[in-house]
Amino acid sequence: MVTGTSSGIGEATARKLQAMGLTVYAAARRVERMQRREEDGIAVLAMDVTDDASMRAGIERIITETGRIDVLVNNAGYGSYGALEDVEIDEGRRQFEVNVFGAIRLAQLVLPHMRARGAGTIVNISSMGGKIYTPLGGWYHGTKFALEALSDCLRMEVTPFGIDVVVIEPGGIATEWGPIAGDLVEQASGHGPYGRQAAAVVKLLRGETTGGRNSPPGVVADAVGRAVRASRSKTRYAVGFGARPLVLARRGLGDRLFEALITRATGKPRH
Repeated sequence: MVTGTSSGIGEATARKLQAMGLTVYAAARRVERMQRREEDGIAVLAMDVTDDASMRAGIERIITETGRIDVLVNNAGYGSYGALEDVEIDEGRRQFEVNVFGAIRLAQLVLPHMRARGAGTIVNISSMGGKIYTPLGGWYHGTKFALEALSDCLRMEVTPFGIDVVVIEPGGIATEWGPIAGDLVEQASGHGPYGRQAAAVVKLLRGETTGGRNSPPGVVADAVGRAVRASRSKTRYAVGFGARPLVLARRGLGDRLFEALITRATGKPRH
C-alpha cells in the first residue's frame, strides 16, 4: 500500500511497484483524481491519514482481499510553511497529524500482519528536511525530524521479526508540493514582519531559484523500488536535487556555517 497517491511521488511509486510485479493499493483522500490508476490495474483506496476509521478500513480491505500486506509506503504529507510566530498552533498540530501520526498509526495497523508472516517492509518518505533546516519551515522540518527518529526506533524494535524500516530523503522534486507550500507561506507570513523572508522562501519553494533543476518524482519511486527489492536495504536513501550535498554539508559544517550557507541558498535577507 502506498499513501498520498493522487499525484507526484505517490503516483510514481505506485506505478513503479506495480511494474515490479506487486499488487498495489493506492490510497488518497482525493480519489476523484485516481481514475487512471484504476484503469491501469492499481486498486484505489479512499483514505484520510488523520481519520483512524478510514485507515483501519483500508488495511482490513487489503487483508480481506489478499490475505497479506508486504510493503507499506507512508508518502502522504504536505509542507506547512510560515514563521513559527505566525502559524496557528492548530495548523502545527495538523501538520504533525498528517506527516507523523498518520504514518505511525498505519505502521501500527500493518505490523501484526507482517509479524505473523515474519516479513515486511515499511518505507517512510521523509525529506532532506529531516536532516537540515530552513527559515519559515519549522513545523515541516519538525515533522520530518520526528519521522526520522521514529523510523530508527521502529526499525530496531521490529528487526527481530523479519521486518525492515527504510527512510527515503528526497531533495527538490518537481511536484505540486512546492507550490502548495509556497502558497501557505504567503498566507501565513507574506504581509507581516517576516514578509521579506517569505518572499525569498516562496521563490525557492516554487522552483524559481533552482533554475528548473528539481528532480522528477521517478527518482524517489526508483529508490523505493531498490529498498523493496534489496535483500538487505540501506536504512536511508537521499535522492533528488540537492539532497546528498545538503545532508553532507549539515553533517560537516557547524551550525553557524550551515546557516550562512542556507541563508545564501534561499536568498533570505540577512537583516
